[in-house]
Amino acid sequence: MGQRAGEPGEVTGRVLFVVPPFAGHVNPTLGVGAELRRRGYTVAWCGDPRLVPGAYPAAVPGQAPRPDGLSGFPALRHLWERVLLPLAEAMTPGVRAAVDHFRPDLLVVDQQALAGAVVATSAGLPWATSATTSGELAGPLAGLPRVREWLTGLLAPLGVPGDPRFSPHLVLAYTTPELTGSDAGVPVRYVGPVPREVQDAGFPWERLEPGYPLVYVTLGTVSGGGARFLGECVAALAARTHLRAVVADPHGVVRDPPGTVLVYPWVPQPALLRRAAAVICHAGHNTTCEALAAGVPLVVAPITDDQPVVAEQVVNAGAGVRLRFRHATTERIGGAVDAVLADPGYREAAHRVRVSFDRAGGAVAAADHLECLLPSRRRAWRQVGSRQSPGR
Repeated sequence: MGQRAGEPGEVTGRVLFVVPPFAGHVNPTLGVGAELRRRGYTVAWCGDPRLVPGAYPAAVPGQAPRPDGLSGFPALRHLWERVLLPLAEAMTPGVRAAVDHFRPDLLVVDQQALAGAVVATSAGLPWATSATTSGELAGPLAGLPRVREWLTGLLAPLGVPGDPRFSPHLVLAYTTPELTGSDAGVPVRYVGPVPREVQDAGFPWERLEPGYPLVYVTLGTVSGGGARFLGECVAALAARTHLRAVVADPHGVVRDPPGTVLVYPWVPQPALLRRAAAVICHAGHNTTCEALAAGVPLVVAPITDDQPVVAEQVVNAGAGVRLRFRHATTERIGGAVDAVLADPGYREAAHRVRVSFDRAGGAVAAADHLECLLPSRRRAWRQVGSRQSPGR
């Protein structure tokens, strides 16, 4: 995905993106990297080559399966002690080797790829945070001093001054205050979502009947508890014959759906959202922002991790209705769908967030901010029309 140091085409500086093995965390960096490359920078990635072909490889440990029903502090503890810290330890040698070979001027480090912050600090290199979820920006642990102290103790051995989740140089957030609120606990540059390219060839668009409002249902890659929830969604939507639905079902758990509900293991989500009237999801940050970028209101049923925070943001913005995942019945799901479709206020709120996303600048704005941390020499394109990002 990137030119190696010293190859033809290098013009002004080198940028290394350090990403975890999670597709949703990789996707925004691809758009930002493409914009930097357009401006003449040499760009590379370090992470899982299965997600970023050509990336410098970084080892990925086997992930401990999350027990079903885990929530609250046990879920947070599992995330840090069984996923993120082992990932940081495993990735560090690969990130260090990538830095030694690629010789970057700047690292752009995903919040959950802590090895990037560790290596940048030890190498004395500037680094920016790529905040692919807004769940931690407002400091959700501020009112939980003992939990905050526990997490600080876990992070201290990494040897990064301050909080390794937030660069002291720059934090890029792929959202806006219109969704997150204005109480971010760290200095942030809001650039809005960076659209991802998804090929839609082969999807049976002809099966989407015109004239019927379309409801899109997805839980991302969630498996635990997903079969029950998707089944309740199908039942609720089947009872509403004036609607049509598409359900993303990567695990094949939905059986014998009615003709008004189409079920596929994979869908071209961004393109599908442009046709949707409402979305039912788990409040994953990527799906939520992609829906709102299309101006579509949501029914959100958060499960764990950052999802309750994102769900609260949706409700506070007026752009959707929240359900309790484990208590979401056919009747409650159907009522929530009826509400977001009948009340124009939800769509109006989603549209307001969409406008803020459009104005934030996306990949162009992110590249503008990153350039401030790069060598001063600039290409001529700067005189012919790169628009500046808003100075939030």
